[in-house]
Amino acid sequence: MKIGIDISSVVYETGVSSYTRNLVNALLEVDKNDEFVLFGGSLRKMDSLKSVMGAVKTFPLPPTLANILWNRLHIFPIEWLIGKVDVFHSSDWTQPPSSSFKVTTIHDLVPLRFPKVSHPQIVSAHKARLGWVKKEVDKIIAVSEFTKREIVELLDIEPERIVVIHEASDPGIKSASSSEIEKMKERHKIPGKYLLVVGADPRKNIPAITQAYKILDSKNRPKLVIVGRFWEDLPTDKDVISLGHVSRSDLISLYSGAEGLVYTSLYEGFGLPILEAMQVGCPVVTSKISSMPEVAGDAAVLVDPTKPEDIAAGIGKVLSDRNKWIEKGREQAKKFSWEKAAKETLEVYKEAI
Repeated sequence: MKIGIDISSVVYETGVSSYTRNLVNALLEVDKNDEFVLFGGSLRKMDSLKSVMGAVKTFPLPPTLANILWNRLHIFPIEWLIGKVDVFHSSDWTQPPSSSFKVTTIHDLVPLRFPKVSHPQIVSAHKARLGWVKKEVDKIIAVSEFTKREIVELLDIEPERIVVIHEASDPGIKSASSSEIEKMKERHKIPGKYLLVVGADPRKNIPAITQAYKILDSKNRPKLVIVGRFWEDLPTDKDVISLGHVSRSDLISLYSGAEGLVYTSLYEGFGLPILEAMQVGCPVVTSKISSMPEVAGDAAVLVDPTKPEDIAAGIGKVLSDRNKWIEKGREQAKKFSWEKAAKETLEVYKEAI
């Protein structure tokens, strides 16, 4: 088979970038028989596309123009750029016309479920794209059973068109050394022990987390470090540190040095930070709703994210028995692998023949 894959997203430091990069690398490793054509459209990041993935057919096609051509007008078949393929696996941003067997991955439906907290351009692009997905795509990969249920409910797509294939943590993630952790803490001015929060948009539930943090004993609690662009003003508390965006290497060091990850989001299509933290030995407190129990299993403390007192109690459980949750977390992370995801994705591609 000749398989085309849109890898345009790999140059952005997002969960979708990690998914695309790791899936493609795993596919190339496990499948030596089929031919892969990697397509990347960009304007400012064309050189980055080539450096990240190697043999990529790149085109000066910025995301805004791709959205207009493929989601709005739905013209300009992908074959005009990459040639005839048996399978085309589209990205999470655009759905170009194609005469091939069409596959796409849906990571979540945040723009539909929470349109008020998503950029209007993103909401508009996803609505247009998902309309074509519903009409034309042969198989949809959902990254969790929860996301599959969302697709069925919000898009009214038949369940038999949807295949659940779990993603995994980046296999290259290793626990940072104590010296790396200390250097990172110096750079970001983090004194002493800390709890980590990854993500700060409204669905990440920061107000409830900070309320929960206030419930903890102020004399003995670790600092609370929040990574991500915060949409509202944080409460004034000398023990709450907002870092904004950090590099990937610093994020791994933050996981590695944290007393625990507090990931009590209100909605996740998968919840990759849960596995990333577990893989490097960071115990996890997460929500008992959405996809998070599916990812965490019994290896994290599950709490009601709408109740600050429940979040605070969950943090207390982790802090009082860290070794137990570290061990359980490492074992849970091993259940997810990109090799497994790649093999399951190949089975979807084989439906083309």
